[in-house]
Amino acid sequence: MRADLKPIRDKVEAGERLSEDDALALYGTRDILTVGELAAEANRRVNGDRVFFIVNRHINPTNLCVNRCKFCAFSKGKGEPLAYTMTMEEILRRAEEAQAQRATELHIVGGLHPDLPFDFYLLMLRSLRERFPSLHVQAFTAVEIDYFAKITGLPLPAVIAQLKAAGLGSLPGGGAEIFAPEIRNEICPEKISGDRWLEVMEAVHAAGLRSNATMLYGHVETPESRVDHLRRLRELQDRTGGFQSFIPLAFHPKNTEIAKGYTTGLEDLLALAVGRLYLDNFRHIKSFWIMVGPKLAQISLHFGVDDIDGTVVEEKITHAAGAQAGQEMSVAELVTMIRQAGKIPVERDTLYNVVREWSAGDTPA
Repeated sequence: MRADLKPIRDKVEAGERLSEDDALALYGTRDILTVGELAAEANRRVNGDRVFFIVNRHINPTNLCVNRCKFCAFSKGKGEPLAYTMTMEEILRRAEEAQAQRATELHIVGGLHPDLPFDFYLLMLRSLRERFPSLHVQAFTAVEIDYFAKITGLPLPAVIAQLKAAGLGSLPGGGAEIFAPEIRNEICPEKISGDRWLEVMEAVHAAGLRSNATMLYGHVETPESRVDHLRRLRELQDRTGGFQSFIPLAFHPKNTEIAKGYTTGLEDLLALAVGRLYLDNFRHIKSFWIMVGPKLAQISLHFGVDDIDGTVVEEKITHAAGAQAGQEMSVAELVTMIRQAGKIPVERDTLYNVVREWSAGDTPA
């Protein structure tokens, strides 16, 4: 073990909180096995050998967006080829397919549509709740929530209250990217600020809704801006306790305005392991297999990760930027992936209630 990591190991073993300098040292090391060992130890304390997944379905209602972030390959303007907006019937049909696949969650995010009124989204939520009451709707990034406030002129609490009353169950963590203004102004100058993202999430948590948190890495950010991002997430979690999981998102450059290569396996594993070690008030660290690929997601289960997301079925945003992974994984494949890593597969719902824990003798259909 490198000498500079020994004080960090001592803190981890003592259950002490890491500093920003500690996180920087972890990002800067190439002793990935030591970092993985420390992250695995921290994870075992809270999750044992259990690894969670969910049967879910992604729905992206539209890729029309008033913002044109430089890192995004998904958004389109009016009249552009491949621009689309789903009808309510198309959304409900996908929800019907999800229910038939025994999903417990609909994951719904999309662009900031220039013309759709707030009432469209309220109607979507009400319709989904009426037709599919067993499906939890996790929908709308903090960026979308802010946009709803802008187009309605309503304060955040009123917007969130209406969405919750219509059937919103929780929020995903998208739109966080990197909070540092100098980085954000370079990759997404039209998007809400990092301060505003945190403000929206604090209001969401105050309304009694849980959410996830993300960090987009592998573009033009610096190690210092990553640590600043993690620090601000940890501080908000200290205040609200409303974040369920942290999900580092690997940047995919294809069809974007940022000329970078794909992230390396070392970067991906460090992002996950450092998240586990620094974010000591987050119980769950998710390795989104769509982003890093199933093989690295499996390896990450020994680097502090306890969640690999779910079946997904139809993911458009990362695939528009060149994701190489498929768009769907079966329960049997997820269970096998987890078992091969020597872990215990646990199917969960959105709020991490256990749906089923897979014992050694259970065989997925």
